[in-house]
Amino acid sequence: MSFARAIVSVLAFAAVYFISYWLFFVQILPDSMGWAQTGGALLLAMAIGWLIWFQMGKASRGVMGTALVWAAVAGAIGFAGGFFGPMIFAQDANQGPMLGFFITGPLGFLGGGICGFIYALRNKREGGAD
Repeated sequence: MSFARAIVSVLAFAAVYFISYWLFFVQILPDSMGWAQTGGALLLAMAIGWLIWFQMGKASRGVMGTALVWAAVAGAIGFAGGFFGPMIFAQDANQGPMLGFFITGPLGFLGGGICGFIYALRNKREGGAD
């Protein structure tokens, strides 16, 4: 379980770093404050990665809490894949990043929520054994 926690935390860290850097900090702060752009994105990504690491380790979370954590993680990974994938693999596709906003992000959120809900119900029925 801690290997899965590490993988999900690292993926969430990377997704939050790139999304917050390119969509938030670069847009708001001037180019002369590159250190603040990078530092702000790094701090935010570390906070989210830490939060996901400890939230996934909690055993006392209920069914809906587990489903919400799974939905958030899968949604972030789906969004990052859909947003940055077309930028990397099809640079000439001018509407590529909208894939993350409108398709892969929401589908990842829904799929992660459903899978997390099923996992939590099965885990609760089996007596909490992982």
